Amino acid sequence: MAGPPQPPPPPAPPPQKPEEAPKPTVPQVYASTPNAERYLLESDSLRRRQLRSALLHGSERTWRDRQRVWPAALAGILLVAVVIAAITVANAFEKQQRINEEKQRKQQHALVQPVLPGDLFT
Repeated sequence: MAGPPQPPPPPAPPPQKPEEAPKPTVPQVYASTPNAERYLLESDSLRRRQLRSALLHGSERTWRDRQRVWPAALAGILLVAVVIAAITVANAFEKQQRINEEKQRKQQHALVQPVLPGDLFT
């Protein structure tokens, strides 16, 4: 007994002619478009420009996607200004306190010292 019949081997692909180049695969999105190759090349060109721009700008983003720095810089400058103003006001208040204390000491010293009769004519 010879066993079940063997299926025939798959047919060999037809030989390619040397002058035929393989057709580029076009994404399904562009398949129904009349200028599919043109759009595909343009999108590839755009992607290359974006990657080159990202490389030049040191980021994975393009220059269009770059986030703005000026709001953070402005907030930092304002914060520094507020801190400096607070330090200045605190120092001025402390200095005025010292001046007031010195005036009070002078007034108390003047009241405590008796006036001698010989001091009136000198």
